Amino acid sequence: MLKKIISGGQTGADRAAIDLAIKLSIPHGGWIPRGRKTESGPLPLKYRLREMDTADYPSRTKQNIQDSHGTVILSRGRLTKGSELTKVFAKIAGKPNCHINLANNDSFEAAIILQSFILENQIEILNVAGPRASNDPGIYGDVKSILEAVLYMMFLDSPEEETIKALIPTPCVKGNFPKTKQEAIELIARELPLKTKTFIARLPKANIQFLYFGWLDYLKLLLGFDSENPALFTQIRRGMDPTTFTIEDGVMEILKSLKQLLETHYCLRVIK
Repeated sequence: MLKKIISGGQTGADRAAIDLAIKLSIPHGGWIPRGRKTESGPLPLKYRLREMDTADYPSRTKQNIQDSHGTVILSRGRLTKGSELTKVFAKIAGKPNCHINLANNDSFEAAIILQSFILENQIEILNVAGPRASNDPGIYGDVKSILEAVLYMMFLDSPEEETIKALIPTPCVKGNFPKTKQEAIELIARELPLKTKTFIARLPKANIQFLYFGWLDYLKLLLGFDSENPALFTQIRRGMDPTTFTIEDGVMEILKSLKQLLETHYCLRVIK
């Protein structure tokens, strides 16, 4: 079971990996050059990466390789510059490493390769590397979708799948879709029986990804996201990066808020 995702915090592949970890409530981390240096400026503090004592990139690359159980490098075409150096460092360190060339493999094939790499090497802490955004503007979306597909396939193989999917209510779609996040949360809550509300309230935060993977299609239908529901999507996207925020990201934001609400009403508290 993948327990943590780390990267060097650079734009592109690195940032996609930690954004996906944050979305799915998976612990994230890694090392970044002094000053939290990236090509777009200092990495925001919401990313829990540690600063190196030096500002050079190779040092943080070596440290992330050492602190992980294995490294995957995703690129389009042959490795160059920092990505090539990552491959060399991993080989010297004797750590499992895998290069997936997206010029030769589509996203589904890449996800299968990565899942096999993780399972075969029993990787719990995965280091993700690849080109920066300026060298490959499309790498962010590719890496994020591939990692999410890997975790979805792991969910399908998990004992939680049957339990989570058995709790899906029969959707009552009336066409009057919610226009705000609060309306969406209230609609979902009304659809849920007490048993399901209690289950979600007690679900460990780290397992919310299971609820997301199991309920994604149901929630998109209920909230009108299958027909885009632009009013709701626009409201949820405020404050987010409009170039990378997706409908699926919006569903997860709603799920997290729903769980937070249910925790206040359906978790038993011990009174001393």
